[in-house]
Amino acid sequence: MRRLFSLIALCLALVLGAAPSFAADVAHGGQIFSANCAACHMGGGNVVNAERTLKQDALTAYLANYSEGHEAAIAYQVTNGKNAMPAFGGKLSEGDIADVAAYVEDMSSKGWA
Repeated sequence: MRRLFSLIALCLALVLGAAPSFAADVAHGGQIFSANCAACHMGGGNVVNAERTLKQDALTAYLANYSEGHEAAIAYQVTNGKNAMPAFGGKLSEGDIADVAAYVEDMSSKGWA
């Protein structure tokens, strides 16, 4: 009987402990963006380097691997930073970064309008 309970407990821990996969939350990404990114990237711009905006054509031109996966490329840049952009991998969770990437992609596809 003890062994049965142990087996059931193990199965429940494995099933309940597994993190479900959710689609990125664009609205939450907007909140994270406002709190962490908007100082440099308000309206999809860039106050440090005016050419490297968050607009679709600039993302395509300057962001590595953007053509292979838009949100993944944005998330990589946010996580690791590059040049003047700081890395947010130690500050934001993976979920927050995925949400920001979804927000940036959504806004860039709309022309930040």
